[in-house]
Amino acid sequence: MEHAYETARRLRKNMESVMLGKSEAIRSIVLTLLAGEHLLLEDVPGVGKTLAAKALAGSIDTEFNRIQFTPDLLPSDITGSSIYRSDDQKFQFTPGPIFANVVLADEINRAPPRTQSALLEAMSDGQVSVDGKTYVLPQPFIVVATQNPYEFEGTYILPESQMDRFLMRTSVGYPEPEHERRVLQSHRDGEPVDSIHSVVTADDVLKAQSAVRQVRFDESLQDYLLKIVVATRTSADFRLGVSTRAALSFYRGCQARAVTEQRDFVIPDDIKALAVSTLSHRVQLDDFATQSSRLVVEEMITQLLETIPVPV
Repeated sequence: MEHAYETARRLRKNMESVMLGKSEAIRSIVLTLLAGEHLLLEDVPGVGKTLAAKALAGSIDTEFNRIQFTPDLLPSDITGSSIYRSDDQKFQFTPGPIFANVVLADEINRAPPRTQSALLEAMSDGQVSVDGKTYVLPQPFIVVATQNPYEFEGTYILPESQMDRFLMRTSVGYPEPEHERRVLQSHRDGEPVDSIHSVVTADDVLKAQSAVRQVRFDESLQDYLLKIVVATRTSADFRLGVSTRAALSFYRGCQARAVTEQRDFVIPDDIKALAVSTLSHRVQLDDFATQSSRLVVEEMITQLLETIPVPV
């Protein structure tokens, strides 16, 4: 467990050297990695979504690929394809950019659902199936997807099955003036993230992920988590509540958050801190106009939390 604490600390400290004043966003990224899950960054352009993925990849001695999602992107452009080789008269599989440890799916909602679906198996099972054969992806594996919530021309709504693969939806946000001033100064000689050095190895991350699953989660807190999950399914405000997959992701996320706080046990604050970002993108409302408003949905989840007693 001490190794997991140190891995989380190193990652956060290294990323904070290039992502100034974004400690909460960094915590979300690191705990998502330690939980073995995936992250959706939803924010306006230019605030550091791509930088966040690069900072994470640069902090780990692993492979990083960026996929720019566009309307003409094909599933095979992500997963790879079999190409006929005339020299040996055989088809040979050429891996696509999904075969990396950290994958940035940039502007994921600009590709049609058929292309987006190419990520489903990879995100759920850590593998890709092409032409009847299954290829295992390198581990650790995390998809950091980005999208702009304010520009809808030429975009496609992410299907519910794909939204359910993301542990949480969060934002980077605008920096405070003093941090933005430091950003301007730090970019005088180039892009700081290009010179970032790795501080952990892939094996370090895998060991930390294994340790996360050993974090103690008392039964009273498990019941508290499940009450929140069930409440999304029974509340009159929601047409569709969260799935069992979401409950498990929520559970793993709380364990990972405890590790980022240097604890080997979950406390109620871990559950309360992750509930909104973990559940709000997984529920559906009857009113489509309201459903499209992230702030409204998050406020409804917050109100739902207030109706459930916290165990003591």
